[in-house]
Amino acid sequence: MKRFALLTLTLMLALPLSATSVEANDKRIKAGFIYVGPVGDAGWTYSHDQARKEMEALPFVEPSTYIESVPEGAESARVITGLVRKGHNLVFTTSFGYMDATLDVAKRNKDVVFMHCSGYKTAENVGNYFGRMYEPRYLTGIVAGKMTKANRIGYVAAFPIPEVIRGINAFTLGVRSVNPKAEVRVVWTQTWFDPGIERDAADSLLDVGADVLTMHQDAPATLQAAEARGAYVIGYNTDMRSFAPNAFLTAPVWNWGPLYSRIARDVQDGTWKPESIWWGMQQDLVRLAPLNDKIPAEVKLLVEEKTEAIKAGKLHPFAGPIKDQNGETQIAAGVIPTDGDLLSMSFFVEGVQGTIPK
Repeated sequence: MKRFALLTLTLMLALPLSATSVEANDKRIKAGFIYVGPVGDAGWTYSHDQARKEMEALPFVEPSTYIESVPEGAESARVITGLVRKGHNLVFTTSFGYMDATLDVAKRNKDVVFMHCSGYKTAENVGNYFGRMYEPRYLTGIVAGKMTKANRIGYVAAFPIPEVIRGINAFTLGVRSVNPKAEVRVVWTQTWFDPGIERDAADSLLDVGADVLTMHQDAPATLQAAEARGAYVIGYNTDMRSFAPNAFLTAPVWNWGPLYSRIARDVQDGTWKPESIWWGMQQDLVRLAPLNDKIPAEVKLLVEEKTEAIKAGKLHPFAGPIKDQNGETQIAAGVIPTDGDLLSMSFFVEGVQGTIPK
């Protein structure tokens, strides 16, 4: 018997690791995605959908499902529930306004893992994730500050939530780090994806003399406005240069693929936990689109130096001292704000022209 047991143990040790691991981790992932816009928006939703396809290539991931243009708020709970009822065991809800609906559905479906994008709440089976987009936003501000001649830069903004406010501030801090005379004018659209409204907002900024535009929107309408009027433009979400080949300078862009694949692996192997993930340029979740050749070589070099400093942790865009529009110190000299402070940001920094709606 001893010899038989020894032989059995020897054979087990001789098995390829892949054979034993497949038996130990044979869970299949069926993922569902809720999108706030259409996959053809060329921006936010498109970037998530590209990552969905990348994750789907993993051998243990079944063909996934996505539902596009789902309104935020209570309506989204019905759509999320529908995915659960169809057997999805991993659900991604990819917009801030889905947060409470995600938590509500999760309470009744503890065997499903939910991941909410850009929120701040977790539960037993709910995690959240986002990227430190303020890092490349700061870098694009440097580009805008160097390229403006009018010292008037326009910013087409979506909703007055901390995510958007933080981006406006980071961009403005980048602008003012190289051009203290420049100002950033903000126009709110109260939309994520509405090309007509966004185009009107962009045109209104061009009408008051802005010669560089940027935006926190999902459509390429701001780029198209700049292209038509001979201004420069900095995009967002993805590399949209094809929409403005003459105007496009660069863009802060998303690279969701590696994160989505990591989440799927964690769920598959049983190591997933309800954490708040906030990756940055160091993890390559956010990055800078290639700089246009119209940007002078010395500006490109400066952006490269600042990029490496951010990745190395030597440069934090919100390191104090930072004052608000009224000249009052919000972040003291030598202080780096906590993630909680950044995630709840509700003031504009010096250099921003505009107000935050209540």
